[in-house]
Amino acid sequence: MGAMPEEIEDVVALLSNPVTKIIGMRRYTYGTINGVKTVVVFSRWGKVAASATAATLVNVFNITELIFTGVAGGISPELKIGDIVIGTKLIQHDIDARPLMQQFEVPLLGKTYFDAPTIQLNKAQKAVTTLIDESGIHKVINTTTLSKFDISTPTLHTGIIASGDTFFASNTNKQALLKKLPEVLCVEMEGAAVAQVCYEYNIPFTVIRTISDTADDKSVTDFPEFIANVASKYTFSIITSLYASQYVIII
Repeated sequence: MGAMPEEIEDVVALLSNPVTKIIGMRRYTYGTINGVKTVVVFSRWGKVAASATAATLVNVFNITELIFTGVAGGISPELKIGDIVIGTKLIQHDIDARPLMQQFEVPLLGKTYFDAPTIQLNKAQKAVTTLIDESGIHKVINTTTLSKFDISTPTLHTGIIASGDTFFASNTNKQALLKKLPEVLCVEMEGAAVAQVCYEYNIPFTVIRTISDTADDKSVTDFPEFIANVASKYTFSIITSLYASQYVIII
């Protein structure tokens, strides 16, 4: 799954004998990559939309694993634009059913965080390392683009990703989230909801996010260009690396 349509275009091009099926206003394209049956789809935005997409992948396409890529706003001061975050735990920062239960706890599940499986985390880390180490980044993104977004030595981070149906564009919102959840690395609008679906269906998952902005008043000046020329290249490189290592995945 890709959180932006531009992010999945190059991955779709990797499919052999692609077939497209429209379900619930979503375009699912399936085929094989290196002999692995694969489905590629744009999740659409927000927790509900992404959850519906994930549920369709499980119930219609019978996936055995899900990888979700996209962009995110950096919450941790350690993050810079162009860095990559792999979620070890995912939390929905806008769930609050107090006083019935603790803040951030998902009703009926008794869970606050959804943990990504260790095997998937290790494979994803290797794939991201291939991209950012040994000048790999310069093989997929031109110098002009890297310079425009001030990307020189992107770093891999692993930790907590927070999701909610809110776009963070002010320092006030950012600091309020940090006060409640100080260990959160980045924020986006879908990952933890998808993680919940995978948890309920017992499907291994990985959430990989590229930092596009710092989730405050200083956002990326050309978001469409960042998606097209940075985030999409990251996704293509990471997925290609995973398949090259004969790691069986379903997107």
